[in-house]
Amino acid sequence: MEKTVRRILRYFFSGTLFIVPLVATVYFFFESFRWLDGLLNLPYPGVGFAIIVGVVTVFGYLTTHYAFRTVTDVLDHGINKIPLVKLIYSSLRDLISAFVGERRKFDKPVLVEINRENKLFQIGFITEQDLSELGLHDMVSVYLPHSYAISGLHYIVPRDRVRLLNIPGTVAMKYIISGGVSGLSEIRHDAPPL
Repeated sequence: MEKTVRRILRYFFSGTLFIVPLVATVYFFFESFRWLDGLLNLPYPGVGFAIIVGVVTVFGYLTTHYAFRTVTDVLDHGINKIPLVKLIYSSLRDLISAFVGERRKFDKPVLVEINRENKLFQIGFITEQDLSELGLHDMVSVYLPHSYAISGLHYIVPRDRVRLLNIPGTVAMKYIISGGVSGLSEIRHDAPPL
């Protein structure tokens, strides 16, 4: 009887490992679609999402052309002159550009030596290699994300305590965010060095 109960519990937890992430993902996308459709007051689910993706894509296409880029630069400059708006706008713009675009910051995963005596390391990302404007010539700026959270710590670290990792930034981020339980299996061992 005890073996049967253990087997049933094992099957239950195996099913949970598959179903919970699947349901959570479907629920997240369903709620996102519903929220976007509610913003545009559209009767068909998913149409609001498609419209928003289309508009953002067209806008992104336009911003890559010189004539439209001048307009966006003028608009960007104007927004950055409004005190409180500048703080929110520039922070969000920098955060988004850290993940996508030409000025990506989370593409250089590193292993940071946190405590030399105890051999304690943490994976993070170099966000700035040249801190000479601050008078810190032998230091780098490193961001260390927290696991299971949208937060992290920012440190200025001696360059000799940072070692570049030969893995893609997306894999390193997944590994960190998951608390070290996923991500490393996605590393292709035949991948070219970064």
